[in-house]
Amino acid sequence: MTKRLLIVNSGGDCPGMNAVIRAIVKRAHQENNWEVIGSINGFDGILSEPLDIEILTDKRVSGIHFLGGTILQTNNKRNPFSYPVLQKNGKTENQDLSDKLILNLKILGVTSIIHIGGNESHKISFELQKKGIDIVGIPKTINNDLSITDYAFGFQTAAQIATYAVDKLVTTASSHNRVIIMEVMGRDAGWIALHAAIAGGADVCLIPEIPFSIEKVIRKLRSRYKNEKGFANIVVAEGACPIGENCSVLEGTLALKISKELKRHGLEADIRETILGHLQRGGVPIAFDRIIATELGVHAFELVLENKFGVMVAHQQQRVIPVPFVEVIDKYHDVDLNGNLVKTARGVGISFGD
Repeated sequence: MTKRLLIVNSGGDCPGMNAVIRAIVKRAHQENNWEVIGSINGFDGILSEPLDIEILTDKRVSGIHFLGGTILQTNNKRNPFSYPVLQKNGKTENQDLSDKLILNLKILGVTSIIHIGGNESHKISFELQKKGIDIVGIPKTINNDLSITDYAFGFQTAAQIATYAVDKLVTTASSHNRVIIMEVMGRDAGWIALHAAIAGGADVCLIPEIPFSIEKVIRKLRSRYKNEKGFANIVVAEGACPIGENCSVLEGTLALKISKELKRHGLEADIRETILGHLQRGGVPIAFDRIIATELGVHAFELVLENKFGVMVAHQQQRVIPVPFVEVIDKYHDVDLNGNLVKTARGVGISFGD
């Protein structure tokens, strides 16, 4: 009797998503009694009317491992426990459609789910597990904020793109004696900013984990100038926050706010801003992320074969192991202020504005 596996990816897009989809399908098709289907646009596919599902064959996934994005599409606003439903009055109301999801899985003959996602996605995985769904998670994030696993795919590509951007901005900053501020993603974790600052040779790195003083940032920038000649580069994570401010209520981009503050405090340099934005999410995944994605995809399906559910497949000390969802969602992986990377950054003179 043929068994049916559903792949769902949710949350933001991420380099390597196609590689992990391909790996799951390739491994499943080595078994004679498995069919793999994909839910289009996150949980939309399994909850829409009619269902939006794609059968994933060897032919369909052939050659997709180096493509950015995801052939299944993704969505970070379709939590099945709080799903937006259009009402007769034209307004949208969030409703719990998890029971509908379970019913649709039974109608389709789906026996298990592999859910590809980040921190918030696996909170959904945990809730689905509690409702009796056989589910395995795979970690993906450009933010590197998933605990338990040493590696999730997507981060290394995002850090590489950010570093590439710093490399280019250093040359234009030095050519024009400018200060250039580059803002990167990361949500509440400073991993992308920290990696790009060290690899790209930035002078200042502002991250959410270390509240900064604009005066100390200016002091560092002025040390880079002599007789109005010199240059400096700042890498700032989107969640960074000045000392004493409630950044959860700040509006607008942080790079522009920092630029205005530097000017208001009298910094004489010519200042420019660059917001990297979704460039970090798109494009071809680097080899590291393709390999990790493939490894995690294969192991996730093998956990399905072993009937080991309610877990996320994690990388720990060169081993791939299953970790219960409750352990994954219980912690947030932010930058260790006493870790080697922060010490390394300080060691080469990078200022965190503290």
